[in-house]
Amino acid sequence: MKKAIRIVLAAAVCVALVVGYYYYLSHRSDGQSAETETELTEVDKIITTDLKKDYPSTPRAVVKYYNRIIKAFYGEEYSDEELAQMAEQARSLMDDELLSYNPKDAYMEALKADIDDYAKREKMIVQSSVCDSDDITYATVEGDYCAFVDAYYFCKEGKQYSRTYEEYVLRRNEDGQWKILSFRLTEGEEG
Repeated sequence: MKKAIRIVLAAAVCVALVVGYYYYLSHRSDGQSAETETELTEVDKIITTDLKKDYPSTPRAVVKYYNRIIKAFYGEEYSDEELAQMAEQARSLMDDELLSYNPKDAYMEALKADIDDYAKREKMIVQSSVCDSDDITYATVEGDYCAFVDAYYFCKEGKQYSRTYEEYVLRRNEDGQWKILSFRLTEGEEG
């Protein structure tokens, strides 16, 4: 009889250990999955990118990253602080000459007015696209090595859709980084 009681107690202890370990593992993984499932928003991804360490290496990559920023300006939710941080990221892609024409305060004022205009008109950038690397034109202009990159924006305003085409001119600086020197609206090609 004592032997049967010992066997029952040993089995009960083993079952209790297995159930306890299962409980521990299931609750421990729930806590970890909640942490790992937290994904960064597009705004978070933009403002946490360290452009000093990971600057885009090609003119096309610079324009693509700039497009991510402007798409977030007009289509994402963010605080005033996050807007300022995204604006700093955009400005860090710009050539010193372009920055000299757009002081930070004037840039922020114009940006906020443009964002407000988009919101009032219920306009948003649905998609942006940058030309292929093979379609980029490189030239030396007044002693500076420049790249000409075409991009288009597919926009929705109310129930209407439209495309906007822009040509970006980027200049390579003394550090070998491509910086946005200017951009202008173009006619674009359908097709």
